[in-house]
Amino acid sequence: TREIADLIEKMYGSHYSPAQVSNITKQMIPKVEAYHKRKLSDKFFCVYLDATYLPLRRETFEREAVYIAIGIKPNGHKEVIDYCIA
Repeated sequence: TREIADLIEKMYGSHYSPAQVSNITKQMIPKVEAYHKRKLSDKFFCVYLDATYLPLRRETFEREAVYIAIGIKPNGHKEVIDYCIA
């Protein structure tokens, strides 16, 4: 939480304490879960699947894959369909 607070301050010039970052994270968990469970409204012309590796700290500090699915609608609009950390 300290690293995130420092990053926010560097990027946006606003200071958040580690406790504030933790509280924001707790409030976001239900929204993230709802995002993963939402119904897709439109058809997609094309779907791209990709992954990138990011350093994540859990029990250890390792690089983990973040898989992402991006859909392109018939009108050309791109939408993140979903993502998964594995």
